[in-house]
Amino acid sequence: MAAALAALATLTVGLLVGVWAVLYGVLSFFEVRPATPIAAGITAMTLLTVGYLEYRQVETIERIADARPVDREAEPALYEIATRVAAQLDVPAPTIAISDREAPEALAVGFRPESVHLVLSRGTLDALDDAAELEAVVAHELAHVKNRDAMVMTVVSLPVVLADGLGSRLAAVENPGWTAIVVVPLAAVATLVWTVGKAITARLSRVRERAADRAAVEGVGSAAALASALRKLDDGIEATPNRDLRDASGVSSLSILPLEPEELEKVMLGPEGDREPSYWWLRTRLYRLERWLFRTHPPTEDRIDRLAASERGA
Repeated sequence: MAAALAALATLTVGLLVGVWAVLYGVLSFFEVRPATPIAAGITAMTLLTVGYLEYRQVETIERIADARPVDREAEPALYEIATRVAAQLDVPAPTIAISDREAPEALAVGFRPESVHLVLSRGTLDALDDAAELEAVVAHELAHVKNRDAMVMTVVSLPVVLADGLGSRLAAVENPGWTAIVVVPLAAVATLVWTVGKAITARLSRVRERAADRAAVEGVGSAAALASALRKLDDGIEATPNRDLRDASGVSSLSILPLEPEELEKVMLGPEGDREPSYWWLRTRLYRLERWLFRTHPPTEDRIDRLAASERGA
């Protein structure tokens, strides 16, 4: 984790220096003086504006998950489990929000422990018919709260958010004309920072998922229940149509298991439906590379094996 944080801090500095260098080069080319402080000022204003716009436009996770808060009277058993687990982990009891989606979703949302919402989908509640399994999933999500993972991941994702915001705004520029001497190199810097930063934050996210698994087991005392829950949820994700997984992809990185299909859905083309999409072999390999680089969760089988080994060693 220390290495990842150091790398992301370096990457943030690299983004600042990269943007400054492009602006300094352009100002120097046009003999604008003094180029150094002007480039520094424009860099600071640009990145601060991008950061403000990015965080201002982010929808609440409950809305992305299509979830609605429910009170204790509507879900007494679920509130009882959440309250008990929260006490065991020494975190405030969360507000519970329910999504009607069939994709198995489970996530804890909230920057501060006092304002956490535990979001569960009907797909998760239907799959986990055993109270111990549901308790283990709740414990995993509240372990993220105890570990302050929302705060950690928000802070470390700063270079990724800035690079993504800068890149998307540069991509929206049509017919840049002479401004291409600024747009093209800035887009290259943003793309490089986004790619490297995304890979590093994904690795850090995988570490946080394993830590939440361990904390959940320590909290509820049943590695077998969590392993069984992960197995059922994984089976539910495999049975979910790709279309529904795409709808849930906005919360994939926050959910207990990733909500993306392992492979691209192949739709045959042509009047007879017998023609393979162009460059399908390349598209599938690029998709696998993307999944490998930016995977936010450890492989589910690896997590289950670790939990089984923990149960045997208990």
